[in-house]
Amino acid sequence: MLLNVVKDSTKKTPQPDHALREEPPSSMDEIGSARKRAAFSVSLNLSLALAKGVAGVLAGSSALMSDAIHSGTDVIASAAAYIGLWLAGRQHPSFPYGLYKAETIATLVTSVAIILAGYEIGRRALLGPVTLPDVSIALPVALVSLVVTFAFGLYQLHAGRRLHSPALVADARDYLVDGLSTGVVVISLIGAYFGLHLDRWAAAAVAVFVFWSGGQLLWRALRDLMDEAIDRGTEREIIRLVESHPRVEKVERCLSRTAGGRFIVDLDVILRTHSHELADRISHMLEHDIRRQFSRVVMARIKTHSHRAEHIRRLTPVKEPGGSPAAHFAKAPWFLLEIIEHTSGKIISQEYIENPYWREERKRGFLVGQWLLTFKPDQIVLGQEKEGTAMALLKEAGVEIIDAEASAVKQED
Repeated sequence: MLLNVVKDSTKKTPQPDHALREEPPSSMDEIGSARKRAAFSVSLNLSLALAKGVAGVLAGSSALMSDAIHSGTDVIASAAAYIGLWLAGRQHPSFPYGLYKAETIATLVTSVAIILAGYEIGRRALLGPVTLPDVSIALPVALVSLVVTFAFGLYQLHAGRRLHSPALVADARDYLVDGLSTGVVVISLIGAYFGLHLDRWAAAAVAVFVFWSGGQLLWRALRDLMDEAIDRGTEREIIRLVESHPRVEKVERCLSRTAGGRFIVDLDVILRTHSHELADRISHMLEHDIRRQFSRVVMARIKTHSHRAEHIRRLTPVKEPGGSPAAHFAKAPWFLLEIIEHTSGKIISQEYIENPYWREERKRGFLVGQWLLTFKPDQIVLGQEKEGTAMALLKEAGVEIIDAEASAVKQED
């Protein structure tokens, strides 16, 4: 049955202008920025560890000395993060998928160092002597360390999330846990000022914080090493981007895995074409678009499969619904969308769609071309206008261009 439908498309949103989007920072740029922050973190942790250690010995505070041990392990952790980020930025033919998991190994080393520190702190808390520390020496150092640790930890966490660096995020979380443990030490020193013996209990509380932090980091590193899939939300967005291409029938399968905070994706895509040249061009273009729009994707591979659709979607520029074909493509007020049976050539349905951009003075061809691609046409009937931005976009997408006169003769036959 033949259906005639007139459709107002003024509310239809055009596809975003991917070509005019600002290129996001590359993974290598992010790794370089993260590496600089990790280098500063090493020196800061070393300064904190020395200050707490000296003050803890002079004041006789086991809690502050335990906190100094914690900061000492942070030096190892920050150094491991820096080395991991340095390796992640390298390339080697023996590692075709990159060295991004060096960051994961750095996180694993960090977690082991933190767990060992927790054990040492807990042992000192259980076996150490019960004493009242010299608050006048220990408290000022603990307060300054508390402010510095929390401030830098929050800054590092923000930078790690922005740069998609698990090693930097791990380092930041370690700073925040260190800040919590230092806060416990501050409370114990305030209690010591009033004659309360809280130093040992504070050291035990620090050990609990450290064990918890190390365990969280260890679990996160193990999940990454076991090739955990990327989050479902990002995976659905990647599939939606690929399926928005006019020649893509559907994404048949999507396999993904994490690599040191970065993503690797493999997709099997069904294309509505039998041209190997066109399929190769589309796959390369989609791989580029995925890496451009998802900065955490460092490798995208698309395997194309040809599929002959049961129906053909044909667009024809017309002057009005039911009227004659328009001579100029982008200036056509309306377009006729026909669904045609592939084998018999029978028209299944017709739909007249109003062109919302035919009166535009600037970028009309680009807007019309992007808008028409949202209908996923297989064929475009071309009038007198032979070239233009709209035609270039449609040709680039692999849409078949049909001469209007040849189409009219065919329909008469």
